[in-house]
Amino acid sequence: MDTITFPSSSKPFLEPYLPKIPPSKTKQNDDFPFTTLTFATSLDSSLSLAPGTRTTLSGPQSKAMTHYLRSRHAAILIGVGTAIADNPGLNCRIEGVGGYGSPGLDGQPRPIVLDPRGRWEFTRNAKILTLAREGKGRAPFVVTGEGVGVDEGRRGILEECGGRFIKLGLGVDGKGFDWRELLRLLKREGLESVMIEGGGAVINSLLDPGFQHLVDSVIVTIAPTWLGRGGVVVSPERRVNDSGTAIAASRLRDVQWHPFGEDVVLCGRMGQV
Repeated sequence: MDTITFPSSSKPFLEPYLPKIPPSKTKQNDDFPFTTLTFATSLDSSLSLAPGTRTTLSGPQSKAMTHYLRSRHAAILIGVGTAIADNPGLNCRIEGVGGYGSPGLDGQPRPIVLDPRGRWEFTRNAKILTLAREGKGRAPFVVTGEGVGVDEGRRGILEECGGRFIKLGLGVDGKGFDWRELLRLLKREGLESVMIEGGGAVINSLLDPGFQHLVDSVIVTIAPTWLGRGGVVVSPERRVNDSGTAIAASRLRDVQWHPFGEDVVLCGRMGQV
């Protein structure tokens, strides 16, 4: 794979929204890692044309930014649907990062795949595992629900390149994980920061009013295109006030906008309306 260059002139804009190096004392004493929510969206808030359909939205400049963000986080997290649909690499290709001009794996994030039901039937040829064997990325931690059986063949494939399965109890809905418990788990694993990249179910669940306070920064790439109705949309549930009237789910604060080629990048922090 070709290396990617991200210009130094673009880094100061992002710095206020990134985890500190070394991690800040406040976060080191906290139960949770520094959590950044980042994704690319169309003008109609769609991530893809349809569930399970790989859709490219980011231009080359904002794609380079995404790889730089990966270099600044200890972990990068996606849901199993994205893993199945995209066969992603989940590594950082910035020049000078481990595996791309630098020895070792310094700067490479640990991929985290949320797979509560054990749906990810990966093989040894999965891109993420191939990159790990080549020394161009780290092998993933796959978080599955307690009681979910793990095929020993897949366990062996994962562990031979440095990854592993981790068990975690499901949340109250019995479908996904409680973000508080999940982020505590990542912190216990020594991961001081995590970049949440997708897909739609993961992003929308984190933007639930009960969990969105766990997000430290939001970095969104907005592409100049409409995908149209029927796509995978980022749209958290509305909140309801004491009188039962629906109100906005949230509003970002400390907002900055920055052009990257034809795209625009929005940075902000979660706040209440």
